[in-house]
Amino acid sequence: MLAALLFAPILGWAANAVDAVRYWPSADYSRLTLESSRPISYKLFTLSNPERLVIDLEDVEPSPALQDLAGKIGADDPWIAGLRAGVNRPGVMRLVLDLRGEVKPNVFSLKPAGEYGNRLVLDVYPANAQLPGANSSPAEPLAEAPVRPGISAPANDSRKEEKSAGTRDKKPQFQITRLITVMIDPGHGGIDPGAHGANGTNEKDVTLAIAKRVKARIDAIPNMRAVLTRNGDYFIPLGERVDKARQINADLFVSIHADAFVNRDARGSSVFTLSEHGATSAAARWLAKNENDADLVGGVNVGVKDKNLARTLIDLSQTATNDDSRRLGRAVLTELSDINHLHRGRVEQAGFAVLKAPDIPSILVETAFISNPEEERRLTDDAYQDKMATAIVDGIQRFFATNPATIRAKLAVNS
Repeated sequence: MLAALLFAPILGWAANAVDAVRYWPSADYSRLTLESSRPISYKLFTLSNPERLVIDLEDVEPSPALQDLAGKIGADDPWIAGLRAGVNRPGVMRLVLDLRGEVKPNVFSLKPAGEYGNRLVLDVYPANAQLPGANSSPAEPLAEAPVRPGISAPANDSRKEEKSAGTRDKKPQFQITRLITVMIDPGHGGIDPGAHGANGTNEKDVTLAIAKRVKARIDAIPNMRAVLTRNGDYFIPLGERVDKARQINADLFVSIHADAFVNRDARGSSVFTLSEHGATSAAARWLAKNENDADLVGGVNVGVKDKNLARTLIDLSQTATNDDSRRLGRAVLTELSDINHLHRGRVEQAGFAVLKAPDIPSILVETAFISNPEEERRLTDDAYQDKMATAIVDGIQRFFATNPATIRAKLAVNS
């Protein structure tokens, strides 16, 4: 009887369990994600000599997922040397990260989304790193940009989106009095290389190179900033890319990809927006399926299987947001026509997972066909990457110049 009473607290505290763990290392930081059915309460602290990071998970029981976590840490992780997990005391699971030096930890929680449950996310940055802010890419809640009410109308916007007699008017100007945030999403990454070119070029490398150029150009524009969903070669699930945009209150979401098709003669640039009822072409349907399957490569499937839930998520997508997405797509497509053949002369629609933020105008840019040998060579050329980045940014500026109400609406919602 005494033994039963002594062990009763240990056996009875199983309040929560970690159902899944994910680990992504990169040259910038390393990430651990713990997924559970209910939110996890935690305490985080560091120890020195040697350097360690400790997380106490409160009201969490041991689970196979936690037991497997230690084996996920790679020997080449630049920040974490090893990890141990065990019961520290009744009702508390302790994770101890052995570090290779001083670090800056950043821990935050994410609510359920799609097939994800509650998530506790730990990002381990080097000690000299700038923690999440204007130049960061992780999916943490960043500090909101300063908002100062007041927007001016476009200044002398006389240019139409179409070419006119082979000439173009000057690029329209716009002026704002708050910081516009654009989330730039380099497609694929890490264990998901994306499409392959005939000469061995990986889509994930091309998209990151172009995305960094886009970010640099946007950051140089007054009252605008860009944030990357990833700034290194690591995998991010599609759902988390959308989460990042919403957490920083992004005004736009632009996903950058390099197209591929079974026919190597296929060529040209394309722009896609979300289709609620299917794709505008057979190629678009094929492409969306292959892009969305990227999460299966990474071991996570964010597709919503429950029909009622899927219908609810689609219903959340506002008509105004979809209209803005199409306007943005047309503006960018017009700019792309200056530097490359267009695969189709219109904005296409497909069910890309990264376009499903209900309140953020979103587009997916297929820069060129990496499966086409000629376009593969162009995608690896610095000059072409510069032209592509400039075209995308010019399209974004044109969108805001001709749609100031978009900024005003976002300001009204956030005030």
